[in-house]
Amino acid sequence: MFLPSLLLRDAQFAGGPAWLGLLPLASGLALFAWCVTVFALRGRGTLAPWDPPRRVVSAGPYGLVRNPMYLGVGLVVLGESILSASWSLLAYVVVLALVWHGFVTVYEEPTLERAFGDEYRAYKSRVPRWIPRA
Repeated sequence: MFLPSLLLRDAQFAGGPAWLGLLPLASGLALFAWCVTVFALRGRGTLAPWDPPRRVVSAGPYGLVRNPMYLGVGLVVLGESILSASWSLLAYVVVLALVWHGFVTVYEEPTLERAFGDEYRAYKSRVPRWIPRA
């Protein structure tokens, strides 16, 4: 996370209500840890491109949205931006979200469809990309 630290280099960590930033930060860390665990146990793989999951992972947070890891990281950066009252870090979260969406739609989903075929297509039809269904 080199870029966030660069954006925060001159930031003043705010007090008062800025401490509410701990909520998304802690939630994001917990979500990311949950994702990595489920990825390893259910998918029999890791985040590393050289050891990808061998199965479609649809349990845990992956049953709610298709991209919970990105959401976890986004929540961490959002929490950091609130804690530091940093508009530049908040803008960075928005840019990250746009880049992630482009990457997921242009590369990741087509690649997963080729790798897992009908199983992934069925998963896509059941589980939303970013926002859980009510």
